[in-house]
Amino acid sequence: MKRFFSAALALAMAALSLAGCSGTSSRDAAGSPVQTSGVTQVAPMSTTAEALKSPKYVFLFIGDGMSYPQFQAASDYLGSMADPDYLLAEPSLDDNQGAILDGPVALNFMGFDVAGSAVTYDSNSFAPDSASTATSIATGHKTYSGSINVDETATISYETISEKVHEQLGMKVGVISSVNLNHATPAAFYAHQASRNSYYEIGLELIDSGFDYFAGGALLKPDGADGDKDNLYDLAKEAGYTVVKTQAEAEQVTSGPVIIVDEHLADSDAMAYELDRTDDMWSLADYVKKGIQVLDNDKGFFMMCEGGKIDWACHANDAAASIHDTLALADAVQVAIDFAKDHAEETLILVTGDHETGGLSIGFAGTDYDTYLSQLNSQTISYAKYDSDYVAAYKANKTPFETVLKDIETLFGLKVNGEAGDRLVLTDYELGLLKTAYEKSVNEKDTGMADQEEYVAYGTYEPLSVTITHILNNKSGISFTSYSHTGLPVAVFADGVNAELFKGYYDNTAIYDKLAQMLAVR
Repeated sequence: MKRFFSAALALAMAALSLAGCSGTSSRDAAGSPVQTSGVTQVAPMSTTAEALKSPKYVFLFIGDGMSYPQFQAASDYLGSMADPDYLLAEPSLDDNQGAILDGPVALNFMGFDVAGSAVTYDSNSFAPDSASTATSIATGHKTYSGSINVDETATISYETISEKVHEQLGMKVGVISSVNLNHATPAAFYAHQASRNSYYEIGLELIDSGFDYFAGGALLKPDGADGDKDNLYDLAKEAGYTVVKTQAEAEQVTSGPVIIVDEHLADSDAMAYELDRTDDMWSLADYVKKGIQVLDNDKGFFMMCEGGKIDWACHANDAAASIHDTLALADAVQVAIDFAKDHAEETLILVTGDHETGGLSIGFAGTDYDTYLSQLNSQTISYAKYDSDYVAAYKANKTPFETVLKDIETLFGLKVNGEAGDRLVLTDYELGLLKTAYEKSVNEKDTGMADQEEYVAYGTYEPLSVTITHILNNKSGISFTSYSHTGLPVAVFADGVNAELFKGYYDNTAIYDKLAQMLAVR
């Protein structure tokens, strides 16, 4: 066995050595190609730049934290909701009453002509962060986790694909995010900072970018980390931007440069979770529609749209919130699909993720081979809104546990009593978990757990809220392994002009390389 392992290791090292000789290309400060080692090789492009048709309109959708488990869970959830026999289709022939599972309902981008896969590691981790992975997508370069468009020494800045098409081709550029506009992923398309936490400096670069359209969540730290800086929104206005903070004003916008901040900001001044959004609130799709209107011009446009709260929901292990924000991203993609129907020979649509978050798994040890995904429909509120609207009041009022349980049943479907066969009825074990979490959250009592045990149970989240979602997830056949990112590859879906270039299995830096080649930017 040891000899077999040694031989396998030797082969792997040999492969790594070969990859280092012909690995993915990076660039030095002068723009000259340099070699970087890596197991993943980018397949050579057989089509020359001269033979490629440059798309006039480029849509890049990034589901932050969205890998295969996230969009497949959303697809399976839709399938479970559409199948009247779903809960009868048990693995056991003795129990399924002849029911046959209909299967998932594919999201729109899952039907694109081309599907590829991208490896996501960065310069210091196989489980990277959004700053480094978005840098790879935007510039074709690896860097450290936490850094945006600079090299590992923070002395070299990398020009982004969006900056290049804006400056070299005269294309208009739009950046949309359901989280903050100076958060890591949107920042990777216009900023260059050693730390993703330099929110004020990133905001200054947003203003200096000259990009035509920014929309979504608010700017973090608009007055600086200590509140002593010139307000970013005021500086943006001085630079020629229209700053809009209501939907009524946003509806009147027809041209840029403009910054549209969502009127209904939620946790951390981001857009609300789709699960919490009401019909009178703009969706991610609405901001894409407005972006198309603002960016319309003869030279074309590049639009990056981030579904950032997929990541936030998975960090908190809130499967239902993650699924609904994934569906919101698909709704935004549909706007691009509809646009492309009238511009079929001029449009490229890409849908990908930056990394996976949470170690999401479709399957749970406690349900064996069974899943009950339709039960996630019983959750009507995100963990974040439950924290702000309910848990905060519980703490202030020292709300009794019995009253809390009634809210849990109303908002999440979990109940103390129910009919025989009701899978949402809490077991004694689950009720005990809730009671312990309630005491920790509401009465601030010591759980008696070791620090490591307590972190595994709650992460850095409100114990009561995360325990509720854990229980509902598990009863539905969903589980998470982490409150952080993982090293899974992400899917790359492509449709339209030069979509075929995105076939295969490659490094995430190749997404930039392929875009730069077809757009003929330097």
